[in-house]
Amino acid sequence: MAGKVFLVGAGPGDARLITVKGWESIGKADAVVYDRLASPRLLKLMKPGAVKIYVGKRPDRHTMKQEEINQLLVDLALEGKVVVRLKGGDPTIFGRVGEEAELLHKNGIPFEIVPGVTAAISVPAYAGIPVTHRDYASSISIITGHESPDKLDRSIQWDKVTNATGTLVFMMGVAKIGYISEQLIRHGRPASTPVALVRWGTRAEQDTITGTLEDIEAKVIAANFQPPAVIVVGDVVNQREQLKWAEVLPLFGKRILVTRARSQASELVNRIEELGGEPYEFPVIETVMPSSESSKQSVKDALHALNTFDWVFFTSVNGVEFFFRHLENEGKDIRSLHQARIAAVGPSTAEALRKHGIAPEVVKGPFQAEGMLEAFESELKAGQNVLIPHGDLARSWLPEQLSARGLHVTEAIIYDTILAGEDDDELLKLLEEGGIHAVTFTSSSTVKNFMKMLKRMGVEDPLPLLKGVEVACIGPVTAKTAEAAGLEVTLMAKEATMTSLIDVLCEWKRAGSVGIVNN
Repeated sequence: MAGKVFLVGAGPGDARLITVKGWESIGKADAVVYDRLASPRLLKLMKPGAVKIYVGKRPDRHTMKQEEINQLLVDLALEGKVVVRLKGGDPTIFGRVGEEAELLHKNGIPFEIVPGVTAAISVPAYAGIPVTHRDYASSISIITGHESPDKLDRSIQWDKVTNATGTLVFMMGVAKIGYISEQLIRHGRPASTPVALVRWGTRAEQDTITGTLEDIEAKVIAANFQPPAVIVVGDVVNQREQLKWAEVLPLFGKRILVTRARSQASELVNRIEELGGEPYEFPVIETVMPSSESSKQSVKDALHALNTFDWVFFTSVNGVEFFFRHLENEGKDIRSLHQARIAAVGPSTAEALRKHGIAPEVVKGPFQAEGMLEAFESELKAGQNVLIPHGDLARSWLPEQLSARGLHVTEAIIYDTILAGEDDDELLKLLEEGGIHAVTFTSSSTVKNFMKMLKRMGVEDPLPLLKGVEVACIGPVTAKTAEAAGLEVTLMAKEATMTSLIDVLCEWKRAGSVGIVNN
């Protein structure tokens, strides 16, 4: 039985600009056929086991001819697969969706066309150019600019197109900008007409060049301005200086690698996006329930002796969440800790406890184990019982220090930190091309596992690949681990919080993205 094909517009580049229906389609696909204009982040929506097939085209070569792509969609569907053909922008605007849909129809294969946000409108908008404006343009033409001059002359009636609408938008016409300008001037557009080219709009590489029909070709050549880009011709271009908004955001133009576990990355990812940066998620760790029998037993023993503890020290959000998961599994609740003082390292850990109805004592010093000891040392007495729930990779420093002071310390390994799952060829490509500007590390385990993941993906020596990438660490312990791995740490958060990490990234961008920022 034949499957089904979804012909999906991926939007202009920013993964968040895909439609909800397009997002859902990718999640249920058995195969995704995509090109280079689709955001790599969208491929992370694919379900486990789904196949991704790259068929992208570049100005100098075609990976697969259009006829072959059409047939590929048919063949995959005839295998019974749900297929997503992921195309940049909107599939009906120079996306050749008609050809693909026609062959599907001929073969009796059901399909849906899922519209996308077209680059013709969204890319100029991200550059501060509204394609229509009450005072300057009440109409718009969208024109292909990708063909050779002789084909352009056959497909475009210059005498009619030139002055048909207030704004002209040419798609994929960078290499032909001189010819396009020449034809527009010849057919009546003033040589002083404003022109803008917006390259890789809505992505970290977004770049804009402006001029007039008379001088834009020279400017494009001088700047070595390369495709893909959208060309906007008309008085609306003059609105850019007042309306450009994306470029003034604190992290605009920066693609930042987030290595944190996917379950915990949302805060950092969301803040990067809000500030105009482009997060690239590559989770290298995953936290799971403990696997060893000794760890499981130590947790049970600790939970059944909760009423004997004078202190419980929580040193991470993971420690809180897994503690309560174990508590539920054992059929117990927090009332067993009625006599214990509960302390949290840092505001995030404290907030996690508050969500469980506990108002902890919060460490106000360094947000790490050293700060815990510094905050309560005068109140810690020999003979007291302390419970420290933590992960399998936690440092031994705090238990050792407490034991040395005569306290009875019980460590409960309540979660394991493991190497996360998937290789990512797109990430390797970005690193090779200088497309990753900074990498964030929020724990020592993210550093270690990141290096392991690169080696697992075939990078024998990751250090040259990371040359030129800013290394941002959440605190000194993580920074030491990064340095021990051979990385040069150039950005370090003042406090061990996501907010502080974001602050140091913004400061780096303000400083011109060079130099060392250690708060």
